[in-house]
Amino acid sequence: MFSVIRTRGLARARHAALAALLTVCVASAAPAAQSSDPDPAAAPADAPEGNGNGSPEAAAPGNGAAESPLVEFFRQTEVYGLVDAYYLWSVNGGAPQLRNFDVNHNTFSLNYGEIAFAKAATEASRAGFRVDFGAGDTADMVNSFEPGGTDYLKYVQQAYVTYLAPIGSGLTIDFGKFVTPAGAEVIENKDNFNYSRGLLFSLAIPYYHTGARIGYAINDAVSVTGFILNGWNAVIDNNDAKTVGLSIATKPTEKLGLTANYLVGQESLPGEDSTRNLIDIVASYSASDRLALLANFDYGRDSVAALDVDWYGVALGARYQVTDVFALAPRYEIFRDDEGFATGLTQTLQEVTLTAEYQAAAGLLTRFEVRTDFSSENFFEKDGGFRSTQPT
Repeated sequence: MFSVIRTRGLARARHAALAALLTVCVASAAPAAQSSDPDPAAAPADAPEGNGNGSPEAAAPGNGAAESPLVEFFRQTEVYGLVDAYYLWSVNGGAPQLRNFDVNHNTFSLNYGEIAFAKAATEASRAGFRVDFGAGDTADMVNSFEPGGTDYLKYVQQAYVTYLAPIGSGLTIDFGKFVTPAGAEVIENKDNFNYSRGLLFSLAIPYYHTGARIGYAINDAVSVTGFILNGWNAVIDNNDAKTVGLSIATKPTEKLGLTANYLVGQESLPGEDSTRNLIDIVASYSASDRLALLANFDYGRDSVAALDVDWYGVALGARYQVTDVFALAPRYEIFRDDEGFATGLTQTLQEVTLTAEYQAAAGLLTRFEVRTDFSSENFFEKDGGFRSTQPT
């Protein structure tokens, strides 16, 4: 798989046979994180009020008077951009199955185009916001489960307001639509080790939530975030119940980071009695200046027609910076869908991916990737039949 990624803008702060996948991305250097927006608990409470270029509040030209509040507001607002396109070849022919968001065979495709605006909440300016607009196959898939309809706010990946309450080191309160805290990979592929999203991203966790999250940094090593949400992938709730969650992020050492997420709530239609649970654990380790390691575990449980269903899996990834411009990123995953809740068939899935990455220029990244998915059953379509492997 060969790909190209380019970043630009104001950056601050989140299968046995081979197939060719070409990607072209233009993006800002938004931070890689467990979700595509920063941890609300990690926002610095004592950050100085800025004017967009790192300097203190500017004086109005000519008379030394302070800038108007409106001018200062826009000075503190940052802009992010992303364009991501790809070419994919599936050895089985036809659209690859169980994939996000590289879903088109033998055609050049727009994966995602995104522009985002954000203003951080600080002690000097306690109100903030973020809004991300996006279009492409990614936007279609992310919104495909929305109870309000597949087109309802499809082009708005996130939109929330922030308030930094003067409590302790600063209590961050977000309200609106935001990406899920779960998972080791994010929607913007430039912030992942690999181009294709893994099985856990595609099958085990939600994409986004609507509601409130409250984050607090206990100290430099531990932060806690609580959630009250409409549910999974829901701007419009499909029932009267709410989903609640807790996220704990810790950094025991300079090299090791750990995040644990728990979500629980009713995701079924009114009148149905079921509770969905998700446990998500992510560990990252910087083995050296050139080698980064990543591990992710997910366990989910729900009820369907009075039958308890489970899904769970593990992902292991690494990224090695061979030279200043070239990197390699292998990944392995195993995912069990014991009752067929996630995939429609009782099966155990595995996938192996190898991504070669070349930083062609400042902000321009190219990737070539080969991947094979394996199933314990004959699940993947090929030539009018089914087989147990899917090379791309």
